[in-house]
Amino acid sequence: MEIEHPINSPETCITEATLSDPLVAASSCPDEHTINKEIMEHTATSLKKERHVMRIHVRMLNVLWSIAAFLIIIFMDCVKQLKKVIFEKVLSIEGKRLGQNKEEKNCEKVENLFSKLNLEDQHDKLGTGDFLQLTEHSFQTHESCAEKELVQTFTQKLLMMNYRARNIKTNEQTNELIPRLNTNDSHENQADADILKEMSLSTEEKINSYPVNPMDVQMAVFHCADGFLKQLMVTKLSQCQYALPLLVPDPLTQKIEFPLWTFRQINKSWKMRNTNNEIISQIKPIYKAETPMVFFFRFGSVSSSKSQLMNRLINERHNTFFHRNCPGSSRSRVLMDGVVEIAWFFPSGKNTDKYTDCVAFCNLHGDAGDHEKQLQILFKMASVNVVLLPQLQKNDRSMMKVQELYKDSKPLICLLTEDISTVIKTRKGKYKIGLKDRNQSDVSEELRRAINDCLSESPSMFRLEDVSNSKHSDIRVDEEDDDDCWRGREAAQQMISLLEKKDLTEIKESFLPCQGKLWHQWCQKNKELHRLQADEIEKEISRKQNEMKKIREQQHESDISVFMKHFIKQMNSRGEHKMMYFLKWLRILLDEYTSADLSALHHKYNEKWSTVLKLKENHNKSNQLKAEQTELEKISEELQDATFGLEHIMREIGQIYESCSSVMKNIKDMQYNYMFLPSLAAEMMTSGFPLELMDGDAAHVPLVWISAVIDELILKLGDKRFFVLSVLGIQSSGKSTMLNAMFGLQFAVSAGRCTRGAFMQLVKVSDEMKKQMNIDYILVVDTEGLRALELAGRSTRHHDNEMATFVVGLGNMTLINIFGENPAEMQDILQIVVQAFLRMKKVRLNPSCVFVHQNVSDVTAGEKNMEGRRRLQETLDEMTKLASKEEVCDEECFSDVIAFDVQNDVKYIAHLWEGSPPMAPPNPDYCENIQQLKKTIMSHASHSDGMLLINLKERIKDLWEALLNERFVFSFRNSLEIAVYRKLETEYSKWSWSLRSAMMKTENKLHNKIENKAIHEVNETDLQRGIKKTREEVKTSMSEFFEKDKDKDILIQWKTSFDIKIKDVHENIVRETKRKLNEILQQRDLKKKIDDQRTLHENTLFEKSKELALNLKDKANDEETLKKEFDLFWKEWMKMIIRDTPAIKDIDIMRDVREILSDVYESVPVDHWSESSDFKNIFTVPSYSDHVIFKKSTKTGIKYVVKGAYRTVKETLGYPRILTPENETQIRSLVTDVALETDRMIQSSNISKMGYNISCIQLLTDYIKAKLFNHQEGPVKYKFKNEFFMDLVLSICNKMNKMITDQHKSFREANDPVLYLEKKREEYYSIFQKYCHGATSAAIFGEIICQKLKEPIEQSVYKKTARDLADEMRTNCPSLNGNRSNLEKHMLKTLAEKRDFNKYINYIHNPRDHFKRFIGDEVSQYITDKFSVSVLPKMKENIELLQQKIMKAAHESTEHVQANKGDVDLWLESFTQQLSDELIFSEKDLSGVKHDDVDDFNLLEDIIKQELPVVMSDISGRFKMNTFPVNLDYKDKPDKLLIDHLCQCCWVQCPFCAAICTNTIENHEGDHSVSFHRNTGLNGMSYRGTTNLSISICTSAVASNRSFYPKNEDDAVLWREYRSAGGEYANWKITSDLSDLPYWKWFVCQFQKDLENYYKKTFEGSGEIPEEWKIYSKKDAFESLDKYI
Repeated sequence: MEIEHPINSPETCITEATLSDPLVAASSCPDEHTINKEIMEHTATSLKKERHVMRIHVRMLNVLWSIAAFLIIIFMDCVKQLKKVIFEKVLSIEGKRLGQNKEEKNCEKVENLFSKLNLEDQHDKLGTGDFLQLTEHSFQTHESCAEKELVQTFTQKLLMMNYRARNIKTNEQTNELIPRLNTNDSHENQADADILKEMSLSTEEKINSYPVNPMDVQMAVFHCADGFLKQLMVTKLSQCQYALPLLVPDPLTQKIEFPLWTFRQINKSWKMRNTNNEIISQIKPIYKAETPMVFFFRFGSVSSSKSQLMNRLINERHNTFFHRNCPGSSRSRVLMDGVVEIAWFFPSGKNTDKYTDCVAFCNLHGDAGDHEKQLQILFKMASVNVVLLPQLQKNDRSMMKVQELYKDSKPLICLLTEDISTVIKTRKGKYKIGLKDRNQSDVSEELRRAINDCLSESPSMFRLEDVSNSKHSDIRVDEEDDDDCWRGREAAQQMISLLEKKDLTEIKESFLPCQGKLWHQWCQKNKELHRLQADEIEKEISRKQNEMKKIREQQHESDISVFMKHFIKQMNSRGEHKMMYFLKWLRILLDEYTSADLSALHHKYNEKWSTVLKLKENHNKSNQLKAEQTELEKISEELQDATFGLEHIMREIGQIYESCSSVMKNIKDMQYNYMFLPSLAAEMMTSGFPLELMDGDAAHVPLVWISAVIDELILKLGDKRFFVLSVLGIQSSGKSTMLNAMFGLQFAVSAGRCTRGAFMQLVKVSDEMKKQMNIDYILVVDTEGLRALELAGRSTRHHDNEMATFVVGLGNMTLINIFGENPAEMQDILQIVVQAFLRMKKVRLNPSCVFVHQNVSDVTAGEKNMEGRRRLQETLDEMTKLASKEEVCDEECFSDVIAFDVQNDVKYIAHLWEGSPPMAPPNPDYCENIQQLKKTIMSHASHSDGMLLINLKERIKDLWEALLNERFVFSFRNSLEIAVYRKLETEYSKWSWSLRSAMMKTENKLHNKIENKAIHEVNETDLQRGIKKTREEVKTSMSEFFEKDKDKDILIQWKTSFDIKIKDVHENIVRETKRKLNEILQQRDLKKKIDDQRTLHENTLFEKSKELALNLKDKANDEETLKKEFDLFWKEWMKMIIRDTPAIKDIDIMRDVREILSDVYESVPVDHWSESSDFKNIFTVPSYSDHVIFKKSTKTGIKYVVKGAYRTVKETLGYPRILTPENETQIRSLVTDVALETDRMIQSSNISKMGYNISCIQLLTDYIKAKLFNHQEGPVKYKFKNEFFMDLVLSICNKMNKMITDQHKSFREANDPVLYLEKKREEYYSIFQKYCHGATSAAIFGEIICQKLKEPIEQSVYKKTARDLADEMRTNCPSLNGNRSNLEKHMLKTLAEKRDFNKYINYIHNPRDHFKRFIGDEVSQYITDKFSVSVLPKMKENIELLQQKIMKAAHESTEHVQANKGDVDLWLESFTQQLSDELIFSEKDLSGVKHDDVDDFNLLEDIIKQELPVVMSDISGRFKMNTFPVNLDYKDKPDKLLIDHLCQCCWVQCPFCAAICTNTIENHEGDHSVSFHRNTGLNGMSYRGTTNLSISICTSAVASNRSFYPKNEDDAVLWREYRSAGGEYANWKITSDLSDLPYWKWFVCQFQKDLENYYKKTFEGSGEIPEEWKIYSKKDAFESLDKYI
């Protein structure tokens, strides 16, 4: 389009010529007249000017037109461009709208699908933990389910390797009725039926009406899963022989992901023939396998199923690729378009294999034209491409793409759906095959031949990892996109790089030194330690322990490898998610690194094994056979050395930890503290990794390591309840595979990696199932097979027995796995199993078992199964008889050993594979059988209480140590039962304290009433009433404890005895309280005179001071005069009181004792009992031999005469006769009893209230004298010297001296009138002042009441605070907040800290006395430490409560008097009665104060409210730490309350080592026992015929064949038969135990000289202290206390 320039228009053109010559213009005008010349000139000039102006205007106009024309051109161009942009924009918006509509529809479909599957709210990715836990859903066998349950059902079946996971129908499908047309047809009249109408084609498609496609379920889970669940899913899909997702578009964004990570865990094995026709075995990670790859895709819509056709090429009997004709398939496929799946064909090495090598098959779902990226990537990578084509037009876009692919050099096979031709090779690498109207088998065969032809010509190979290197930026590789994943890989690769160029058989020795020879040597020494044969047991134990310690030191000195440093660093620096990736990568790369060498070694082993078999078949016994067998063993060892996995790394971690724990310091060059190592293993277990429980190479349990890991699990999970499921069976019988299928676990199952030792793995129980099953986790224990081939030559029947006993004892249930029904194989293991269960019965463990027959051909044959069960029952009964003989039992049949139901506890499991590997999928019947077995196991678990983690730790320890001792039943120490009993004792202590505490409150109230003369007798009913509520609470608490505690099954055996004990405690408390209150009643009457005299003095002073005040009323304002007059008055009255009342003097207890003793034994030398002499402390003397005279024997006969003569000769030669240990114990027990009784006598004297009298000492001496006389007149061989009596009296009185003196001091301060009144001087002066100032009677009386209340208030506050403090210390003080054993532990630590030998001796020989002293010290220290934060606040709280009660009593008394119009006496009666429970305050306290004129009760109440706070403040001001214990009566002191509670227990001492029985019940039933014995030399025991103190320890001595002499006689008794010695020996239970006891070994070494001096014996000869004892530190000693007590 052109526009003419306006300037060039003829109508507007003005030429310059016209303007430039005006004459021309003028000449054109008509000449009509003559123009004047001037005018002409003027005109010419004007024209000239105008011409010039016009020229300028024209030029300007031309410029303007040019500009206008240019602008118009630009505008038209802009319009043209704008039209183009608008057009394109419209097209773009329309395209986007159409695309957006398509995306929106797709999103809507996806959202609808996810909603159906209950995944719409899945914000967090699904993890393995969501499916591996035990849920109610996981126990059900689902043939159909609701749509919302499809995900759970599919995943559960997949994890069990059940390939029918894709065949699940929904309930809607199962229950759906056949739909009908909407007609009114009654089915009676068929005449009007119209086939054309009723059978017309349906074109309407309702997506929502279709069921969910199974592949949509699979892919929905895949999209919602995290990396670990995806990997697990793909691994299980591979095991089910299903195709695996290779390229996966995002359902919303369509971005393509290559999930390489999901393939990393898949290992495949196959066999192929080489060029020499030899069969070669291959085992490779699938991602490393280099194979040809055949790629299938289609353009457009085709009538034939591509996936179904591919299945025929791989496995005709199995739907490797899901297709339209599979069960459950539907048209509503949402998530599969664009997905590429991959599957492999694995040859078996047979001639019937379809392909000679492993071949990968890839399948692009959907129209390839819509998924160009996937097509482009895989077409280039494929060895052969196969395309399905419909009839396409030449100008069709898809046809153009096919043409492009056809021209490519890659082999291409075209499958034409509308063509009927057979296979035709159109050109090199190009084939066409028709599909229309053709037999599918023929098509498959032709296609297979064409593929093989192409593969033979095409050299290209495919690896999964190549996809990630395809340089397609649009493809997202999951490993690279996940930071945690690629960082985990990077860290694992760094570790693997350290192994490069290393001989695989030397790697463990180089990088894992701690678990090699040193660890095996330690294990051997440990077994020798527990199976001692030497005579000198303790020295041999020390030697072995020293050797073991040196081995540990060598382990510790081993340089930690860079490999292990890196591992520990990586584990320590990562969270759980990162750690999982790191560990999985490490396991993957380790398997990859070792697989090639292991395969070669296995091949070498198999060849050598074949050679050995041939030689054996030929009965060749030449040297060649021996040489071949030697070589075979060498290869076997190489194979074992070359096996290197994550379990070996963790084993090294365990040994590093154990060696560090042994020497108590970090290993050299390790950056992290060894104490954190167990947390790594605990973290791994909670993340789903198994942990080695028993080292399979050393056949040993690393107890220290396992215990530490369990402790960490407790910290991480809490002390949860576990059901332990273990499995036993012969090697390669499918134990691990069964567990993996049952729980979705991943125990190693490959033939080259059989389980060695035992591994444990956690299976979580869902919250819903916890309520039904009462357990939190299943702990699955997988074990090495019995009769393991790799242990041949080293394994023995003993090892199998050991393993079976350990596993059966550990498990709440044991699966006995039998492969097939071969009777010979069954008999081989059943005797081992039966013997294990027999042992469990003897040690009171009650596991259950289920027998599992695997690989049974027909599990549905009922008659056959009945016959199998009958045969099994007979075999078990037969094996029971054989095992009973070995275990010295009398059980005849298996049901005598364990509760066993042959109908329900025997299960039959089908073959694992449905066909022949490697292409066979798992048998669905196998999976269903496993599911039924799982239900049976869970049924047992629901009826079991399982065990707590802490109990599991102890069970492992007990079982293993008992197995090490070889005498399992004798050596088994049920730590769980012991721990439960200790817990019961602790609860018993709480119950008894509750009763005692409640009784103390009742006792205090009744005590106050007695002192107030409110009651005159004490009835037992009053006491029972006061404690009734607490008794019921204790009864309820006991019932709940025995019925609801987690260990109720163990506790039930002691319920009856503890019910009786609590009843006895209750009765004793009531009886003792009644006795004490009756004594107070008697003492109240006895001290009446003292109280009356004191009251008289007080009241007289009040009245006299009142008289003086009235006389001085006029001088009330002269304070100086008043003070002077009062002081004069006070001085005169004090003189009068002193004159009339004698003062109470101080006392000297020891002086009084000596006076009495001098009167009794005048013949005894004075220096023995004089004040200047030091008597022998009878409580600490090492022996009483010097204090007795032996009686002459009355027996007759030559034997006794000879013995008497021999004894006389010995004494003549300077060998004095000494007491036997038994006699020493008798006397020591007598001394203890006397001390206890005399202590009770002094307390009952109530010196603080009644005052001291020398008659107290006289009573004591008389009692002691009578007690000694009665003892020596009994069946003993000695009499006491007089000196013994005197020393005993002096020792007892010396011990009680301070207590008596303090009590008398309290009495003197309270009853000496001068002392007592002097303290109240200021109170009297205050009242005197008020009288002077004219205060009313009511005001004065109110103040007097407040002053009189001061002392009772103070007493009440102190007593209440003491009780509160005792309660608090029972809770907060570590030494006093448990039972007696806990108290003893703290006491032993204190003894060690103070290093006072005399206190040690007192503890050894007088434990009860030492306990009392220790409790007193603890209370004193607690008060000192906590006075300001605990004691003082309690006192202030108690005094505030009392103030409130007093004010309330005053107010209510005022109201009472006013209501009844009473007088002051009625007010006072009401007031004192309300306070009688709280205070010792009665009307008699005011009897001498005149108050008749008091009538203003409101004023009286106001004065009390006004003055009482002042009194309270005064009392509070005197609350001091040093005065708190002084102001308490002895019986009210918190230490006395605690002593009464904690020392009411058994005090019988071990006859060998003097350890105290730990039973908390005095005079308990059953044997005495103690968990912490000590060396017998501490009790003065020596070796026969020597002065060498013994170093034997009871618990190790009773396991030996040595003897002891119980009564200093010639009749020896074997230690292990110590009960046969009778007497006190028969009442003790001492269990064999080789546990280290550092505390007393440390003590012997620290106080060796003191012990030798004390006992006059030495640690020499047989009693020489082992050097190993001398290395123990105080820290070791303390740790042993924490461990054993």
